[in-house]
Amino acid sequence: MIKLVYVVRKRKDVSEKDFHEYWLKQHGPLVRGFAQAMRARKYVQSHTVFEDAGKQIRDTRPKMTETYDGITEVWWDTLEDFSSGGDPKERAEAARALLEDESKFVDFERSSIFLTEEHEIFDYTK
Repeated sequence: MIKLVYVVRKRKDVSEKDFHEYWLKQHGPLVRGFAQAMRARKYVQSHTVFEDAGKQIRDTRPKMTETYDGITEVWWDTLEDFSSGGDPKERAEAARALLEDESKFVDFERSSIFLTEEHEIFDYTK
């Protein structure tokens, strides 16, 4: 499987509460609505919590001072599904609508997106 990882920082003019609420309750359902057009198999939002504990962990790493407000993960079966699967018009509409919506709450200059291939080392939850 191919996974898109989007590490997100909120816009400075958006409160933390508003950021998390909008991302979860407005943007999440929007992504779900485009899942079939994008051929996405899974979508997860991970919202940063317990910032004091996170800071303690960061302080044990050299020069690590900032955190992200969360992570989005989106899975596809193949790279082809990610890059060219589905109807091109529907994919273009999804990309346009998602970018437009993200501009309401995401600080693009301080966020990042990359593709990964998972290598599970262990999973004791199964």
